[in-house]
Amino acid sequence: VTTGRRKAWLVMLKILLSLALFASAEGMRSTAFRRPVVTSSISASTVAASLPTTVKPGVVTGKALFDLLEHAKANKYAIPAINVVSTSAISACLEAAKINKSPVIIQFSRGGGQFIAGKAADNKNDAAAIAGCVAAALHVRTVAALYGVPVILHTDHCMKSWLGWFDGLLDANEAYFKAHGEPLFSSHMLDLSEEPLEENIAICKKYLERMAKSNLLLEVELGVTGGEEDGVDNTEIDNSLLYTQPSEVYEVYKALGSVPNGMFTVAAAFGNVHGVYAPGNVKLTPEILHNSQKFIKEQTGSKSDKPVFFVFHGGSGSSTEDIRYAIEAGVIKMNIDTDTQWSYWDGIRSYEAEFHPYLQGQIGNPESPIKPNKKYYDPRMPMRRAEEFTAKRLSEAMDDLNSKNSVP
Repeated sequence: VTTGRRKAWLVMLKILLSLALFASAEGMRSTAFRRPVVTSSISASTVAASLPTTVKPGVVTGKALFDLLEHAKANKYAIPAINVVSTSAISACLEAAKINKSPVIIQFSRGGGQFIAGKAADNKNDAAAIAGCVAAALHVRTVAALYGVPVILHTDHCMKSWLGWFDGLLDANEAYFKAHGEPLFSSHMLDLSEEPLEENIAICKKYLERMAKSNLLLEVELGVTGGEEDGVDNTEIDNSLLYTQPSEVYEVYKALGSVPNGMFTVAAAFGNVHGVYAPGNVKLTPEILHNSQKFIKEQTGSKSDKPVFFVFHGGSGSSTEDIRYAIEAGVIKMNIDTDTQWSYWDGIRSYEAEFHPYLQGQIGNPESPIKPNKKYYDPRMPMRRAEEFTAKRLSEAMDDLNSKNSVP
């Protein structure tokens, strides 16, 4: 009996050992192909209590801008960048930043600049697009400090055929720099991702050499962000272009890093798509950003594990998990446009639905056929509701980006 029991125990021991080895192998294999769980390492408590001393309320440029981005990278948060087309939308962004104690990036597109100048304004040689962006930037500079948060002024995608608009903006910056010792804007973006890599890098380097003299930061794009946004239509693009290779990021880092006083960020494509799509239709691979940082560190011997400032385009509709994992890779800016377009409209829709009977004529409503409705159709009323809805949506974004309470 004793021998039989011993044999049974030996058989059971072998089975248990086999199961343990199998489980260990499966764990190693699954770990190799599974994205690390990183969300727990990013929380509001990780944000430093104070910003660098160079960073003050209002528009930040030059070293203050660089220090702010370094602070974001070190403390694992990203700053929301919102496309705006009116002073009302600007107010919503600044309100959200103040409420949440977060830095914010206010940015303008070429079409947005033209809209701000007025659709009837002469836009020959992008005159209205330039003037609208400049006017809006001056407005932000006038009011930003009143909100007690640092603000970055930026312009969005500029493709090769739009370089006249870009040149006009740089002219405005240089004139402002001559008068005030700092540029009007904080940064600008060149999107030459549809051009060959060598040409993209060469043109960006040439512009960065000019921009560095005015302490401007340049954002460059590698790979293509899918979808469509404000005149940039990549809906039919080859999917292979949606994913940037680490070697391409390194080539940009090497070329732009050689520019004296040059500051730059990289919008590297990792499956990003402008707009909002049904779940499962967009495959983001933030691993590309992690691999790029590792590759550049190895190639350059950098002391930093994350030598590159990355930008996340097509942020609307992205999962918190993807956002947080991208931030772990050094993303310090995420663009938001589609979601805030909806929130602004949703506020107006909500106001109209609530006060519909009071918005059918100047005189007469459910209370009295002779009672005026002026206080209901005052444009400030639906616009204010739109601002509130947009500020609420941006509060959610700031939570996802971990930028809340990063401003003391």
